[in-house]
Amino acid sequence: MKIVRRLLIASVACGLASLVFFIFGRLAMTDIFHGEPDLTLEWRIVSIGFLPILFFHLLSVVAASLAIRFIGRSNSGTE
Repeated sequence: MKIVRRLLIASVACGLASLVFFIFGRLAMTDIFHGEPDLTLEWRIVSIGFLPILFFHLLSVVAASLAIRFIGRSNSGTE
């Protein structure tokens, strides 16, 4: 149970970081779309933000799978 709880807490923390990167990435993509003269920083934000967002999605799938297994095991004895 401890590992599932830790994974869920890590998933929430990564979700918040992912949300921040998503917002910054959206702002950067808006500048890219408008054709600003120097887009080095914008492309760097987009490329750096990709990994935390990907990590959050992978971690969430793993945490949800383990949580579903744990809940399934704990409920199987009561029926």
